[in-house]
Amino acid sequence: MNELGMREVSRVEVCALVDNYSDFFLADSDVVKRLRILPPNAPLAEPGLSYLIKVNSDSEEHTVLFDAGISAACLLHNAQTLTSSKAVMMGEIGVNIKSVEAVVLSHGHFDHFGGLLGFLREAKKEIPLFLHPGAFVPRRFQMSPQLKIDMPGLSETALLEAGAKLEKVQKASKLASDLILLSGEVERVTEYEKGMPGMEAKINDEWIPDPFYDDQGLAINVKDKGLVIIGGCSHAGIINTIKHMRKTAGVDKVHAVLGGFHLSGENEKILGPTIEEMKAVNPDYVVPMHCTGWKAINQFATEMPGQFILNSVGSTYIF
Repeated sequence: MNELGMREVSRVEVCALVDNYSDFFLADSDVVKRLRILPPNAPLAEPGLSYLIKVNSDSEEHTVLFDAGISAACLLHNAQTLTSSKAVMMGEIGVNIKSVEAVVLSHGHFDHFGGLLGFLREAKKEIPLFLHPGAFVPRRFQMSPQLKIDMPGLSETALLEAGAKLEKVQKASKLASDLILLSGEVERVTEYEKGMPGMEAKINDEWIPDPFYDDQGLAINVKDKGLVIIGGCSHAGIINTIKHMRKTAGVDKVHAVLGGFHLSGENEKILGPTIEEMKAVNPDYVVPMHCTGWKAINQFATEMPGQFILNSVGSTYIF
């Protein structure tokens, strides 16, 4: 136990159920098991993100879905494909979407909530959905001073009708019988992580640069290893997220960092200090995904070669 009452896990499996990239030829290791299924059942990739997370404390186990990609078609297809993977059939991993007991939404962007309604309808049961109330705010992207594009919004009514039991959280909280920590609002302490340039949110009837109050991550404390920290897009900043999780969990050692780090586009300019800070954190594994960007992913591979793992759709990480 730590100061928050967060329990240690004996094992965690994190499956990247949805991500931007697919690669049949990446090798397995003790830490990662790849999903290699031939067409027509091969896994699908799309520019979204979803994780299936299973935690164990000895014989006790819990499964949560963290984000849901852009489409239910991709999410549900990959979940079904996963059941035919070699690692599942050989008993090396046991993640299964039918075991999901709760859903967490990292923030209110369509590439993370798009498959939610389809998943909830397929589940055919009431499922707790943990999210920040700010996930429902209207958003738009400023392409130029003259062109602003509205973002698809999240409907509270549609979620309720599909079977979600909404759990609106702003502070750090625990899930899965205290085995998973949900960050709550991430404290902003770095000088360089400023969110997503060009994104605006309508708060108190006024359009302002999006503060991303709703951006949240997860942390799991693996016995004798340290924290596994998982981000969505990490609009609060992946380094801010790591610092916040260490402080909130009361655990300094970081075993692994996974997620979208949002270092593409305008945010390429903060790639240097982000990698330097990640080196200082010194996780055993770093797995950049989704919105991290091609340049940033390659930079992590170059500068942290012993810790970097290239993700692909369906990869399951065992810690």
